[in-house]
Amino acid sequence: MALPYKLRNYIGRVKSLADDKALKKRRGIMAVEIERKFLIDADFDPQTLAEPEKITQGYLCAEPLRTVRVRRKGKKAFITVKGKTEGAARLEFEYEIPIADAKELLALCPHVLEKDRYSIPFAGFIWEVDIFHGENEGLRIAEIELPKRHRL
Repeated sequence: MALPYKLRNYIGRVKSLADDKALKKRRGIMAVEIERKFLIDADFDPQTLAEPEKITQGYLCAEPLRTVRVRRKGKKAFITVKGKTEGAARLEFEYEIPIADAKELLALCPHVLEKDRYSIPFAGFIWEVDIFHGENEGLRIAEIELPKRHRL
């Protein structure tokens, strides 16, 4: 099954933008994700702190310069395009898409993963703790998105 024309066209435009040197100079006005990730010990139990949100996701494109992710989260679905990571930051564009489209796009992904996400407020931030299932069973990651580059 081929990617729908609209999506192929959009991904092509994003690839061009990610490689555009002029864009790198204008990043102050673009969507920038700044995050830190940490491995978590197996004995940490986030279930005592929050309710999980079920997430299914796959990658249509996973290259060093760009990734294109499809994610189903609860009753919503999203397509996310991320640029090259530079330090702890990278460009990120996320758009809600119909659940039916997400199902079709996930079928195109070579690997689909499932995880439970716990959103835990701590020290003025929301920490997202992911507990993976299936092939990644046992992997536990905590992630924090920052409003600007912080030292942690």
